[in-house]
Amino acid sequence: MYSDKRSILQLAALLKAHKIRKIVLCPGSRNAAIVHTLANIEDFTCYSVTDERSAGFFAIGLSLQGGGPAAICCTSGSALLNLHPAVSEAFYQQIPLIIISADRPAAWIGQMDGQTLPQPNVFGNLVKMSVNLPEVNTDEDEWYCNRLINEAILETNHHGKGPVHINVPLSEPIYRFTAKTLPEARVITRYQGLNVYDRDYKELINKLNQANKRMIIVGQMNLIYQFDKKYVKPLCKNFVWLTEHLGNQTAPGLAIKNFDVAVSAMDEVRQEQMTPELLITFGGHIVSKQMKKYLRNHPPKEHWHITPDGKVADLFGCLTTIIEMDPFEFLEKIAFLLEGNPTNYPLMWENWCKTIPEPSLPYSQISVTGDLLKALPAPCSLHLANSSTVRYAQLFTLAKGVEVCCNRGVNGIEGSLSSAIGYASASTQTNFILIGDLSFFIDMNALWMSHLRNNVRILLFNNEGGEIFHTLPGMDKTDKSRPFITAEHQTSAKGWAEERGFQYIKVRDDEEWQDALKVFASPEEQERPMILEVMTDKSEDTRLLREYYKSVKNK
Repeated sequence: MYSDKRSILQLAALLKAHKIRKIVLCPGSRNAAIVHTLANIEDFTCYSVTDERSAGFFAIGLSLQGGGPAAICCTSGSALLNLHPAVSEAFYQQIPLIIISADRPAAWIGQMDGQTLPQPNVFGNLVKMSVNLPEVNTDEDEWYCNRLINEAILETNHHGKGPVHINVPLSEPIYRFTAKTLPEARVITRYQGLNVYDRDYKELINKLNQANKRMIIVGQMNLIYQFDKKYVKPLCKNFVWLTEHLGNQTAPGLAIKNFDVAVSAMDEVRQEQMTPELLITFGGHIVSKQMKKYLRNHPPKEHWHITPDGKVADLFGCLTTIIEMDPFEFLEKIAFLLEGNPTNYPLMWENWCKTIPEPSLPYSQISVTGDLLKALPAPCSLHLANSSTVRYAQLFTLAKGVEVCCNRGVNGIEGSLSSAIGYASASTQTNFILIGDLSFFIDMNALWMSHLRNNVRILLFNNEGGEIFHTLPGMDKTDKSRPFITAEHQTSAKGWAEERGFQYIKVRDDEEWQDALKVFASPEEQERPMILEVMTDKSEDTRLLREYYKSVKNK
C-alpha cells in the first residue's frame, strides 16, 4: 500500500517511468510517507543512510557507478541543509542527482513550528532546477505537479548533467497508506534533435505514422520561412495546418486561420470528430481562447512541442514530447519519413472552416478592423496592440505581403505603441498600428520620442474605456466598482497628436470612416505621420461580436 498523497504518488510513478532505480532514503517523520511509498516499489533499489551529509555523497557514488541519475530523499528542516556539500560537488562534477525533500506547508514556515525553514530554492545556483510541488486538491493541481516533476527529472540530463531539487510540502494527516496502485502518470520525453547519437527516434516516427489525425499549430513567429517545394506537398497533405496572423509566413501552403470561430461553432459530436490524435506545435503564443479550451477538454493522444531551447511548454495540458531543434529543420526531416496514404482529416478541417463567414457588421470597431485589413497595401507592417485589437484582426483574412507584429510575450497592453514606433524607425516600409484607447494613452509618451518618421500610421480605436472589462459579470452601471475596473474616460488624442506634428483625422460613423480609409490606407508616402481616431460605442462593439459568434454557431 502507498501513501494517499497524490503528489507522492505522482513522484513515485514518474521516478519509475523515467527509469530512476537507485534511491537513498534518510530517516525522518515528515518524509515517512515518501519513504514508505518508495520502499514498497519493487523497481527501486533503496539504500538506508542515516546521516544526510554522508547520504548525499553516497548517492553521488551510486550515480557515478551507473551513469544515470540517483535520487535521495530526506526530511524537512536542517536535514536538507546537510546535503549542501554533496549538491555542490554534484553540480561542479556534473553528476545527475535528484534531491527529494519533504516539507511543512508554506503557512507554517517561520512560525516557530518544528523542523521548518524556507526550503524552495535553498540550493540557489548549485542545482540545475528547483521545483516546489503543490499539495494536490484538484485535477489542475495534479497536472501542475506532474509537469514540475517531469521538468525536474528531464533537467538532470539537459545540456550537461547535474543535480535538481524537488521539494514536497505535506499537510497532516501524513501517515495514511490506502493507495493500492500507482497512477498512470503522464511521462514527458525530450529528444535533443533527431539523430541516432542522441536517442533512437524510431519509436517517435512510428507514432507519427500510426496517427490518422495529425495537426500542426504555429504560434507567433516574427519571420518569414520559405519551404522548398519538395517539402510542401507531403507536409500539407498529411497535416491540418492552423496558424494566426501572428505566425506570419511560417507554414507551407495555405494554413487555416479562422479556427477560433470555427471551433466555437462546433457541437460536441463534431468536436470529438475533429480532435487530433497527434498535435505538433512550434513558435510562440497562440491568441485563440477557443482553441486552448478545445484541446484542454479534448486532448490528443500525443502532443509534441518543437523548440530550439528544449523547454517544457504545456499549453494544452497534454504535452508528451519535447523535440529540441529548429522547427523547420524538424519538419523537413520528417516530410519524407511519412508513410501510408493521407487521410481526409485535413480536408475535414478545411471544409468546415470554409463554412465560417467573415463578420459583415455595421459600423463598429470590428467592421473598421475588417475594412482596413482588406485595404492594406502590401508589402507593409501591421502592428497589433493587445486585447480586442489582436482578437478582432483574427476574424479577417490578410494579404500575404503584410508582416504582423504584436507584444504577445506577456500579453500586456503597455508598450505596444513604443515597440511599434521603434520597429518603424528602422523600417523602410509603411507601418500601420492598430491600438485601443487604454493601450494608446498608457503609452502616449511614445509620440514624444524624436525617432518618429512619416511611415507611421496609427489607427486608434477610442470607445472611452477598456472594452473587455465591460463584459465581466456584474459590470452594470450602478456597481460602485465599475469606474475602477472599466477605466472609463472622455479623452481624445487630438491635442497631443497635433502638438506632435501628426496629421490627425477623427471618425464618428461609417461615412466618415470610408472617406478617411482612402487616405489612411493609401500606398503613397505621406508627408507626416498620421493618427486616425475612430470613435465607437463599446457596448455596441461587444453586442455585435456576441451576435456574430451566436449566428455562426446557429448556422
